[in-house]
Amino acid sequence: MSERSAGVGERGEVLRIEDLAVTIGTRRGPARAVVGVDWSVRAGETLALVGESGSGKSMSVLAATGLAPRSARVTGRVHLLGTELTGLREAERRRMRGRHVGFVFQDPMTSLNPVLTVGRQVAEASEEHLGLSRRAARTRAIELLDLVGIPSAARRVDAYPHQFSGGMRQRVVIAMALSCEPDLLIADEPTTALDVTTQAQIVELVADLRRRLGTAVVWITHDLGVVAGIADRVAVMYAGRIVEQGSVDAVFGRPAHPYTSALLAARPDPAAGGGELVTIRGAPPSPLDLPPGCAFWPRCPVRGDARCEHESPPLGPVSAGHEVRTFYPQRHDGEAR
Repeated sequence: MSERSAGVGERGEVLRIEDLAVTIGTRRGPARAVVGVDWSVRAGETLALVGESGSGKSMSVLAATGLAPRSARVTGRVHLLGTELTGLREAERRRMRGRHVGFVFQDPMTSLNPVLTVGRQVAEASEEHLGLSRRAARTRAIELLDLVGIPSAARRVDAYPHQFSGGMRQRVVIAMALSCEPDLLIADEPTTALDVTTQAQIVELVADLRRRLGTAVVWITHDLGVVAGIADRVAVMYAGRIVEQGSVDAVFGRPAHPYTSALLAARPDPAAGGGELVTIRGAPPSPLDLPPGCAFWPRCPVRGDARCEHESPPLGPVSAGHEVRTFYPQRHDGEAR
């Protein structure tokens, strides 16, 4: 891949965000959507951001790449390939984002223009950011459609989105995201609108592309089953903060935060034969009124330390590369005492 490692950060990081905070102005007051978030992703690595809806997963990525709503106030530091994005003018940031970051969103129909052929839409970014001629960009579009598994790509390049199934449309969106050979692929709930079989195909496609192209991937999801099969590291978010992060094996095998344990316990178990689903009582707090202490405290099944209600616990190490935000001491089996 061209120039893929030329601008990688000093620690091999493609994207690194530090102390990122996003506050959105609303009629009811400021909403704290993201609060002091730190994470990074390296070349060839997949980082999964997980948590319930409204936990700040998507907003943290949109803010980091300069796509937050206009009403949002964004602070912190964002480094893409070693370049600080927050200090760039919008035009410069747009060029960096367009050339080095690819996006795959949840619903392919909202990402595709219904009146343009899929080939024209895949080719646009190559013309804009790589300087290819229209003919060369069309040839590249066919290659990309073939790469993501569109049958008879040379013929279907002139088809319209409505002529594709949901799974094939999502493959087209992935082809668009890969058109500039991005160093980073951001996949925001890319399989939610698809059936189970197609979900598995898309997950395997992204994993295969990452292995072949060396692309860094940030996968945003609430589906922990997908995370177990595709991610190297996982960051668990709740109420705009990261409450636990580490390798998938460490976090899934020995969860140290009660929220992580609750998420894992709430996964459907096919072996259970359709038994009752475990749920997390209550609801996440509103970003308009975050509690002063641990945001999970009102829902926590093992709360007992008074500090949790009044102090926000810092991220602390559990083991090498595994951090958790909790006051509770941890047993070796990963359950809170």
